[in-house]
Amino acid sequence: MNVLAVLLLFVPAAIAAEFMHASAVLIFVLSALAIVPLSGYLGRATEEIAAYTGPTLGGLLNATLGNLAELIIAILALRVGLVDLVKASITGSILGNLLLVLGAAQLAGGLRHKTQRFSVALAGMSISLLVIAVIGLVIPAVYHSTHVDPTRAFTRRVSVGVATLLMIGYVLSLVYSMGTHRSVFGESREVADEAHGLAHGARWSVGRAVTVLLLSAGAVGWLSEILVGSTEEAIKHIGLSQVFVGLIVVPIIGNAAEHSSAVLMAMRNRMDLAVSIAVGSSAQVALLIAPVLVFVGLAVGQPMDLAFSTFEVISVALAVAVATSVVRDAESDWLEGAFLLLVYGMLGVAFFYF
Repeated sequence: MNVLAVLLLFVPAAIAAEFMHASAVLIFVLSALAIVPLSGYLGRATEEIAAYTGPTLGGLLNATLGNLAELIIAILALRVGLVDLVKASITGSILGNLLLVLGAAQLAGGLRHKTQRFSVALAGMSISLLVIAVIGLVIPAVYHSTHVDPTRAFTRRVSVGVATLLMIGYVLSLVYSMGTHRSVFGESREVADEAHGLAHGARWSVGRAVTVLLLSAGAVGWLSEILVGSTEEAIKHIGLSQVFVGLIVVPIIGNAAEHSSAVLMAMRNRMDLAVSIAVGSSAQVALLIAPVLVFVGLAVGQPMDLAFSTFEVISVALAVAVATSVVRDAESDWLEGAFLLLVYGMLGVAFFYF
């Protein structure tokens, strides 16, 4: 039985709870669970459309829409002023992909296949993107902590400049991997295409894929609005902070289906794709999603800068350092995965009391 199809039952349940004015906690839980399968179908539809458009345009579609569900949630949260939650979701998505997803994939794959190997080119590019991401997050934070800026006006200006440059870096990485050095990444792309067939079976028609994409995006937007509307009251009743919800809950519900795909591919010895999903998604969040949210914040009158807390910046830097040490040799085993999960658990405990 298709798990995503079963989870779709939470969609009408969440909508009914909203119209019946149920408790904020119940609405929050139901809408969060409802977004999980919708984000999965959103990602599946994107992959199906990409399969018909060729490697270059298809790769661009996957790169652009890969974190669409999470972006929709963040934009709606930003619109109502939940800036701390949005910033925490950026940090949480990076940490979750680098530590939780990559760790779970390496653990599951390593237990079945002992030692797994993946593309050296993929590993090298992933490391470069992660280093750029850390630098982009560190600079605004250091500027804010070393300058007197009570209104954060200058910090926001620095963030806009850094956001622009991060987006340029992301575009350059796409040109590199899908243009000038496409042949270097060709093998990884073939593995990804084969793995897609193993995971999903027969291809959808273009019409079906486009229809599912539009319907899923619309439903995610609606349910995200319900989720965001219940967030403040729900977390107050549960006793959690915006930071913890943003760090742990939002990234998981926005990317749960993609995360499970990474683990599944690792278990099928498709480690190239697992690494690409985990590390690539982290890089996309830092180099594309975060900058986009900076500009969206300005557009909706809820300015957001990239000056994260010292603890968040250090956590991301540690995660990147650990992940880099793991992918550098283009090999993985279950012990490395277990270590990544332990680091994620340690950070989770600390952020629970943050």
